[in-house]
This record gives sequence, C-alpha cells and structure tokens, in this order.
Amino acid sequence: MGRIVRALTRLVLALAVVFVALLLLYRFVPAPSTLMLGRWATFRTVERDWVPLSQISPHLIRAVIASEDQRFCSHNGVDWGELNAVLQDEDGPSRGASTLTMQTAKNLFLWPSRSYLRKGLELPMALAIDLAWPKRRVIEVYLNIAEWGDGVFGAEAAAQRHFGKPAARLTPAEAARLAGALPNPILRNPSRPSRALQAAAGRVQRRMTQLGPLGNCALPTAAAAQTPLFPQHGLARARASV
Repeated sequence: MGRIVRALTRLVLALAVVFVALLLLYRFVPAPSTLMLGRWATFRTVERDWVPLSQISPHLIRAVIASEDQRFCSHNGVDWGELNAVLQDEDGPSRGASTLTMQTAKNLFLWPSRSYLRKGLELPMALAIDLAWPKRRVIEVYLNIAEWGDGVFGAEAAAQRHFGKPAARLTPAEAARLAGALPNPILRNPSRPSRALQAAAGRVQRRMTQLGPLGNCALPTAAAAQTPLFPQHGLARARASV
C-alpha cells in the first residue's frame, strides 16, 4: 500500500511540474489545444493560423467576452458567484459556470468530455493561469485554440473559413455569429446560420452593448483607447457552456 501511495505522489508531483513548465512556456509561444494534438496524432487535418491579439478584431474579443464570460475582467480566473449559483440551483446544474480562463485550461491541458474530475481540475488550473498570465494573453490563447468547425481552430482560420477574410476585419455581426457558435461549433455554422444561431448572435450583440467598458481589459491597448463606452443596461449573467 505504501508503495502505491508513494508512486501516486510522485506521479502527481511530476504532472504538476509538467503543468507549471507548460504554463510558463505557453505564456510566450503559440500553444496547441489537446483537441489539436489528438487530431495530429490520428493524422487528421488541423486548420489553425496563430495570430497575435492585435490582429484579431476587437469586435470578436468583446463578442466572446459578452457571450461566454461577462465578468472576465473582474474575476481571478473563476467566477465564484456564478459557480455558487449553479451549484445551488434547485433543479441541478443545468447550465455551466465556466469562465474563459477555465475553458482555456480545459482546451490546453484537459479533455473535452464532461466530468466532475475535469471540472475539479479546471478550477486550480484557471487560478494558476490567471496568476501567471495577463488577461490579454488569456484571451489571445483562447481565441487561437477555440474550435470553430471540424478541424478549424482559432479566430484566423474561422474568419477565413466562414467569411473569407482575416480575423482583423470581422464586423460586429460576424463576430457575434462566431461567438454564438462556440457552445456547439460542429453543428453551428457561422457562414450559414440557422435560426437558432441567428437568435444567439442577436443576443450576443445586445450583450456587447450592455458590456460597456467591462470587456476592455482584454483589448489591445490601441483598440481599448478607441472603444466607445456604451451605456450599461445591467450586467446579465454569463452562462458559458461547459
């Protein structure tokens, strides 16, 4: 029994060291997602062109924050208030409470299928990411590894695939469609939006207006200075998909 405990302890410590090393490495270099690694390992194609945050439309940055995590700029990687609300839901956890930082942790280090184990690992990983990276780096990595179709990863590949243009030139409407597709990127096609996706995109655009300056922490400095401050009509809860 003692040997098993010692072996498990060494394994956990080794995994922690690997996580910290990758966390520091990915702070500076383009990072792949576990889905991308899985596709490469099985000889399937991956469309992804890494671009810096300055080459991604501010409309898409704000659309993703408005859609997935409206408190992104104010929490420490985990939205404890939303998480507590989900856990105390009388009907059970029917919605997710994943922040963009938690989704980044999942995409970089964990597996896509839902489980309490995965969610439990996301929490400390998200806290570590928020501690080690600035908000702009979190959103930059997220937007370069998010899935937007079968084998399509990142904002640049998504913009080229669905709209035939670079990510830097996305309009607010196009950005809202991409953000609205994130909960189910395989079934939702931003270039041929269903009624459900059109409705989701409309909600995202309304939330972008309500967001006001609260999403500006993730914008490149020049874009943040030029972004108009919309009036706030109340901050709706972000209900990100798990």
